[in-house]
Amino acid sequence: MKTTKLFFKLAITGLFFALIINNAESQNRVKLGVISMDTKGLQVDNQTMTSLVHLELEKANVYEVLDRYDVANLVRKEGIDVNDCFGKTCLVKIGKLLEADKMLSGSVEKFGDKIIFIFRLIDVKSNRIEKTDVMEFIDQQDQLQIMVRMCINNIIGVENDKFLLDLLVNYDQPITTSRTTLSLNGPRVGFTYAFGDVAERMTAPKSEGGLDMYPVSNIIGYQYEKQFLSSGDFQALFEVLPTVSGLESGMFIPSLTTMLGFRFNKSGIEFGLGPVFRVSKLAYGKYIDEKWVLSTEIPAEERKDHVFVKQIDRRGNYHLTTGMIFAAGKTFRSGYLNMPVNIYASPQKNGTIVGIIVGFNVANRPKLDRN
Repeated sequence: MKTTKLFFKLAITGLFFALIINNAESQNRVKLGVISMDTKGLQVDNQTMTSLVHLELEKANVYEVLDRYDVANLVRKEGIDVNDCFGKTCLVKIGKLLEADKMLSGSVEKFGDKIIFIFRLIDVKSNRIEKTDVMEFIDQQDQLQIMVRMCINNIIGVENDKFLLDLLVNYDQPITTSRTTLSLNGPRVGFTYAFGDVAERMTAPKSEGGLDMYPVSNIIGYQYEKQFLSSGDFQALFEVLPTVSGLESGMFIPSLTTMLGFRFNKSGIEFGLGPVFRVSKLAYGKYIDEKWVLSTEIPAEERKDHVFVKQIDRRGNYHLTTGMIFAAGKTFRSGYLNMPVNIYASPQKNGTIVGIIVGFNVANRPKLDRN
């Protein structure tokens, strides 16, 4: 019992001293005032941006942030227009009236495809700008609060999350000219659909030499892409795309596509064409009464009366086949992330293959070609 009472007294004493220390720290904290933040070209106005700054400063719990209603009352009594008080002289004047140690102001402006934040911390007593922070973000206005938090972290000396920096900070865009090369690589996934005799042989049962596949097949690959020409908004690319398909049907069908591609950088619209190489099991045969018959199944003396074609047949031998691919699409961008969506067609005499393929790649900074 005595031990319990002693513990209780110690706990009460510790809490008492903690409250005293906390109160002393609160009284010694630097007083900071925020009048208004200037905004241009944004979906939010000055008042909303000022509220976001107040909120993030309160959450940071570094300064004693002056109550915005008290600030508003004083400004109104002094007849000061908050939407015209962003300079050091005006802020120092109000800071002295508020008995604030420091004042925070700045501007947030949309410029092209980026948002520029400029925050200034002003020391009232010394009448000087103590710290200035400038940050450029991608135009992602639904993330304005996180951007404000990052700028305040810079002001108070707190390190920002590197992952968020990579997602939101707008680094200088790479310059692309005839003297630079740009590499864009990335995975690709999609679907293909076959028509004509090719589709019939793909879906035919194994007993008839078919592949017993679905007419729709998935496709997985990785695109290697290199820019070799850049002139204004126009870019010319060389693309190599190795892929495999048919995995959902238990098949492994490799192919290799090489294309000459053309892209308009601003719109992201692109198109290309080039040869495609496939490896498949093929055999000679023909359709008789709508049934596929191998040439070897017809007596030798009668074969001269038939015209056979080489077609997909699991009983045949592996062959390398060629074709042409024509593709068109659009690349959607978010910062340095490119998200290409393309449709394509590969026409052949015995059938046509069409498909859609999507993916992503990241634009790396270009390397200067000194040759």
